[in-house]
Amino acid sequence: MTFGSGTDGIRYLCGGRDCRVALAGPCPWYPSVGEDRALIEKGVAVIDPVRLHEDALDRWVADPPLDVETDGGLASLILAEHYCNWRLWSLENEARRPDRDDAAVAAAKREIDRWNQLRNDLIERIDENMLAELPPPDPAEAEQHSETAGQMIDRLSILSLKIRNMRLWAALEAEGPSARDWQKKAAQLEEQRDDLARCLRRLWNDCMAGRRYFKVYRQFKTYRDPGSAGSPK
Repeated sequence: MTFGSGTDGIRYLCGGRDCRVALAGPCPWYPSVGEDRALIEKGVAVIDPVRLHEDALDRWVADPPLDVETDGGLASLILAEHYCNWRLWSLENEARRPDRDDAAVAAAKREIDRWNQLRNDLIERIDENMLAELPPPDPAEAEQHSETAGQMIDRLSILSLKIRNMRLWAALEAEGPSARDWQKKAAQLEEQRDDLARCLRRLWNDCMAGRRYFKVYRQFKTYRDPGSAGSPK
């Protein structure tokens, strides 16, 4: 598995007519991919996290799913983790509404905790999936990267949500001065996402070449849930 541009004969998980990913069905994406995109070549498939994120948002806005199942493959794990962020975005908005009473806010906060835990679990599964493709690192020769590939993919997911909402606000404001402000912010976020995607691709190339490596650290809560016994989670 390497980062790079697509090549002829590759069956695309995101970017081709023969695509099959979780909840996507036949993929409408075109096969051309840019050199600057964060592409993960896994076996005979190419995975573009940014394109996965964008297409999923298009589908979910039109037809919100109740859940996203994963088959354990990298593309479906990325989609499931992205779905967690999408749900969390809505729950955070719900918790901040001034017309909600304390009970409704508390219920939303509990749901936020639940989805955050699932999100962290899926980030770890993404890392495990990707690490399985890497050669064993030599700590004496390779530099450790402080952030995992899964954490970077999570950040790309959150940026996709921010960009989508900035575009929405720009459209709602039509041609007024506020619209230009939202458009400017969206452009800055798109630049940030492009930069992060390139960093992800370089990290993967360096890991494959033995120049860098990353570790998976399990996420633990430092508190106990109400009514629970035993050690903190």
